[in-house]
Amino acid sequence: MMKYHKPEAKVLQELKDIAHKLRIDCINSTNASNSGHPTSCSSIAEIMAVLFFHVMRYDLKNPRDASHDRLILSKGHAAPILYAAWAETGLFPVDELLNLRKVDSDLEGHPTPRLNFVDVATGSLGQGLSVACGMSYVGKNYDKASYRTYCILGDGESAEGSVWEALNFASFYKLDNLCAIFDINRLGQSEPTILKHDIETYRKRIESFGFHVIVVDGHDVEELCKAFFEASTIKEKPTAIVAKTFKGKYFPGIEDLVEWHGKPLGDKSEAVIQHLKSFIRNPNKVSIQRPAIEGPFPPKLPTTQVMLSSPPAYKKDDNVATRFAYGTALTKLASNNSRIIGLDGDTKNSTYSDRIKKLFPDRHIECFIAEQNLVGVAIGAACRDRTIPFVSTFATFFTRAFDQIRMGAISLTNVNFVGSHCGISIGEDGPSQMALEDIAIFRAVPGSTVFYPSDAVSTERAVELAANTKGVCFIRTSRPNTAIVYSNDELFTVGKAKLLKSSNSDKLLVIGAGVTLHEALDAATELQHKYNINIRVIDPFTIKPLDEQCVINNAQQCGGKIITVEDHYSEGGLGEAVMSAVAEYSNIIVKKLAVTSLPRSGPPSVLLDMFGISSKNIVKNVLNMI
Repeated sequence: MMKYHKPEAKVLQELKDIAHKLRIDCINSTNASNSGHPTSCSSIAEIMAVLFFHVMRYDLKNPRDASHDRLILSKGHAAPILYAAWAETGLFPVDELLNLRKVDSDLEGHPTPRLNFVDVATGSLGQGLSVACGMSYVGKNYDKASYRTYCILGDGESAEGSVWEALNFASFYKLDNLCAIFDINRLGQSEPTILKHDIETYRKRIESFGFHVIVVDGHDVEELCKAFFEASTIKEKPTAIVAKTFKGKYFPGIEDLVEWHGKPLGDKSEAVIQHLKSFIRNPNKVSIQRPAIEGPFPPKLPTTQVMLSSPPAYKKDDNVATRFAYGTALTKLASNNSRIIGLDGDTKNSTYSDRIKKLFPDRHIECFIAEQNLVGVAIGAACRDRTIPFVSTFATFFTRAFDQIRMGAISLTNVNFVGSHCGISIGEDGPSQMALEDIAIFRAVPGSTVFYPSDAVSTERAVELAANTKGVCFIRTSRPNTAIVYSNDELFTVGKAKLLKSSNSDKLLVIGAGVTLHEALDAATELQHKYNINIRVIDPFTIKPLDEQCVINNAQQCGGKIITVEDHYSEGGLGEAVMSAVAEYSNIIVKKLAVTSLPRSGPPSVLLDMFGISSKNIVKNVLNMI
């Protein structure tokens, strides 16, 4: 084992100087924007100085290179000191820090990947450690590389349950390339934190989760240097550095006072800056030699389009659940591309993500029943394009991780979410298990793509398309077995609907998806045979983007009448997507069939009928409209 060598006195002094320069930079930048969090920055000044100028391995020519160490600033409100650290390294001029929070500057109030040194957006607290876990898992198990991941958390955000989900995950998977740094500065936004400066309780709690814990004075650069070295030597468990710090450290009349959260120093700035300058021995720009970037290095990854290893192969009389087809497609993608991985929250035998685990055991990450961490790990795993993650669970359980999904979109992540057991068609399990708001949630995510395949063939192609689509993708899969609608060689495109039934005498257009598409086709058959009425049926395939022109053109050819039918609440789903598409056309009217009240347990066919979205109800509404 390597022995620790105390840095020379000159190096330690330079690290102290840098910490104070970072404080001054933060005061100046937050004053320039008249907003920000200089006191929250000050508590981690020494931590940032030691990380950036003594510990982390990186190259300014490409800050997000796959072989470099990673840093997640989970306490994203301390963004000014992250920006200051990169500026002081020479990545960009220090003067640019004065553009903090300006509308034409990428130095936003909280970090986003618009900046080439930021991997993910932070600021919604409690999420950074999960992302760091995903990065560390990939580094240890897939890249098998030497890079390390550091995550700085505030003590206030450690009240979030997602932090403890991440601690549990990191310990279970022995992520010894992960170092979490807890900034215990005692103060939250409006009052002291739960444990204040009870460092021993922090130590015991984190240690009980299986971490190697090092307690330090967070303002002592020598202690920090030694702690980071010790962390690098620990094997088979992650490390947490618990740093006792003070908010507004070295700010006279401000340090450790509660009312200074999120406020620039204003007229107190000059006196504080002069006080800080009195500690600096070398006011000139210093250049400390950082550790060299060493191997083993991450492997180069395939950059070709991701494709199924073989096309869909179903018979016309097959009945296959789309959730099962998802599992089939995932294994086909994984067979063709080493970047494809699956993650699940202990539902893999129901979502069928267990199929990739059986074929490629190391390409499946079990995240257990901790959906917030599940999503965060996936976002981390996708960073720097190291993997293409598919995250599966019951669609309804993504609701508890919506904030993580939302932040993933702000992070410009490429993560694919697959939600099974959607709608009342799951039957007897009852309303707690029925996803009825999931389309609305994912439609609201900026830049998202929402797939709603209706048979096994379209599901396989949806999975393939999602793997090649930028941004957040959601694939909604169903529990019941359904008939095969498409031939195995059918071509699918994001944003292009499929016209499944039409004639020159169609009286009305019906749009369904998933199980309700099959109900619509059954209704069309009954209307034709029993009433000699023809209706047109469309499968949208993607709800977002919706094929608006297809909807409008076909509606106009059917007398301007549309019925949408969906196994989803009426708010925010297929019906409202269609209504938005035709809103400016006064000659088109839409009747929306959806679940409009709280459902209950029962056989799927009974529930579809009871809540008005069965073929029987479609027939009734068609007759009423024409």
